Amino acid sequence: MTEKNSADLFLDITSQVCPLTFVKTKLMVERMAAGQTLEVRLNAGEPLENVPRSLRELGHSILSVHPERTDDPNGVHRLVVQKN
Repeated sequence: MTEKNSADLFLDITSQVCPLTFVKTKLMVERMAAGQTLEVRLNAGEPLENVPRSLRELGHSILSVHPERTDDPNGVHRLVVQKN
């Protein structure tokens, strides 16, 4: 599930800072139906560490996490989560 636009919904939180990165993601996931997927565009660093971990703690499945550009692992990443 790494193709672009393969998720049911999309959220760009690259302009947000913690803790808003997780808050916005959590609010979007709460509006989703079980089984739906969300692709989140987020920055490396705190958002990349905290958002996937917090989603897992809530019982959701992280399907993939990868940098947008393979030559820039400290840049923007794409996270795909499935609501359980």
